[in-house]
Amino acid sequence: MAPCTVLVTGVSRFMGGHLAARLAADPSIDRVLGVDTVLPRRDLLRRMGRAEFVRADIRNPLIAKVISTAKVDTVVHAAMSANPRESGGRSTMKEMNVIGTMQLLAACQKSALVTRLVVKSTSAVYGASPRDPAMFTERDEPRSLPSSGYAKDAVEIEGYIRGFDRRRADVDVTVLRFANFIGPRIDTALTRYFSLPIVPTTLGYDARVQLLHEEDALAVLERATRERLPGVFNVAGAGVLLLSQAIRRAGRIPAPIPQPAVSTVGQLLRSSRLVDFSPEQIEFINFGRVLDTTLLRTEFGFTPRWTTAQAFDDYVRGRQLRPTIDPARVATAERGLLALAARLR
Repeated sequence: MAPCTVLVTGVSRFMGGHLAARLAADPSIDRVLGVDTVLPRRDLLRRMGRAEFVRADIRNPLIAKVISTAKVDTVVHAAMSANPRESGGRSTMKEMNVIGTMQLLAACQKSALVTRLVVKSTSAVYGASPRDPAMFTERDEPRSLPSSGYAKDAVEIEGYIRGFDRRRADVDVTVLRFANFIGPRIDTALTRYFSLPIVPTTLGYDARVQLLHEEDALAVLERATRERLPGVFNVAGAGVLLLSQAIRRAGRIPAPIPQPAVSTVGQLLRSSRLVDFSPEQIEFINFGRVLDTTLLRTEFGFTPRWTTAQAFDDYVRGRQLRPTIDPARVATAERGLLALAARLR
């Protein structure tokens, strides 16, 4: 059964704003409210159509008044941020993620009309370590709990959501653990990382990377909003890429760095505002993370359109990434070396 009134948090960002636009285009949904602390960009606001923007801070208990006054029956929490720079710093990001979620859950608990809660979570809750299984299922626990950053926030948030689920058994709760997003339009730490002309890696490591196309992510959120599909689901594209393969496909040059110097390079990249190269992201590019998506296909009823490789290639095409070194020049150099070797023989 389609929802009547949907509230989407985080609509000034890509996922929240584009999801609100999709829901607003559905005439079977009576009303769509988009909540954020800042106004979405003008183009995104136009795309949202009849969706109503409400400037509100979910850290404030007044969010309960918004939910009750609008008679919201479905809440989509898409406001969790992985980017400290966009959020105004790490401490502000943690407040928005954790305290904001707590206040939103408290508001949902007070409302007898809320019957569906959809949460955009992350596969980062599994962490990344050399002791990880080949594939994480939804039942697996992290081998090493995230100690900082967005991953730690997500672990705390999912704990609060489980508590809410126990207290409000009448509410269908869907938690979507997304793999890293990629695509021609979305801006993340990973898309900025692969767009660097010279991509730093850790010497001796070549992680398995699993990705999800931005359009598949939106389709999953939309399906979870429209239908009653409670549970926890891993969401990722089929297949994996080695980090070295992804760098080659993007036409970038890898720069292997000895492990003791990686944190220093990460700090330099953060201070230069090129990439937010946090400790959790360093662990990810060292060890990678792969998800078992059986439940997504069999219980949730969704198969991503793009594989990991196809999603990455669409990102490269959409961003119009050009090889750092012209392939024609490389081919010319190779021919020259071969000719020289033939003469020396």
